[in-house]
Amino acid sequence: MTAPQTSKWSTKQQLWLYFILAYAVSWLAWTPIVGYHLGWWPRLVPDWWHLLGALGPITSAFIVTALSGGRAGLKGLLARMTRWRIGAGWLAFALFSAPLLFLLGALVTGLASGDWAVFASFGRVDELPGLGWLAGWVLHTLSFGLGEETGWRGFALPRFQGKNTASMATLKLGLLWAGWHIPLFAYNYTEMNLFGIIGFLVGMLSGAVVFTWLYNSTGGSILAVILWHGAYNASVAGAEGAIPMIVTAFVIAGAIFIGRRYGPENFAARPRQVIE
Repeated sequence: MTAPQTSKWSTKQQLWLYFILAYAVSWLAWTPIVGYHLGWWPRLVPDWWHLLGALGPITSAFIVTALSGGRAGLKGLLARMTRWRIGAGWLAFALFSAPLLFLLGALVTGLASGDWAVFASFGRVDELPGLGWLAGWVLHTLSFGLGEETGWRGFALPRFQGKNTASMATLKLGLLWAGWHIPLFAYNYTEMNLFGIIGFLVGMLSGAVVFTWLYNSTGGSILAVILWHGAYNASVAGAEGAIPMIVTAFVIAGAIFIGRRYGPENFAARPRQVIE
């Protein structure tokens, strides 16, 4: 459990401001793309502009931490972002569990369809198609991995867990995390029907459980969840065939296992990480 931070701001005030700023920065970045796809104006920005939406959560985390916690708060946030002494097993999980699931999905797709080119979709960044798989993996990690997780799990989760069980904190955060993606339905998720949206929400909440488990299990390592988020995105963002479904199915199964194995209080063998 992390040490409480002294602040003149209540946790509720910090969270309110955090989410308002995180949504505002990201949605403002995505507005030119949304308007173009809805036919409101011509193309104003290149495709890679989408990646700037990752700035919302991390920017908000640093601003609200600085305002409410000052230098000590920022020092604590940076320390958790660079906490790499978590054990080789946890580092291996963060880096390689999703890519291994990608390989399984690619193998199933290849055997079923004979299309072995799906293996080349790992690390693909649709907005920058010329990148190789390794550069794409790094970019996924440094954009939405670093950008999102510094905020969602680094800032918001330990504050939600202060007065909630891990399960309730994960549910609240998971719904707000899913809501943050709403503008993407105008251009990235345009083919989703009602069942697809339900599947998206189930996948997001299941992923939130895995993130909470990883964060609490590593003593509040933001680095661990950044690495897992980047590896997951590298595995599914540009994937084809059955790959996204297989990876997501394992994430859902993992969330169920975590809930049954560790219970709702902490979602981990260690105490839940708290900032008050």
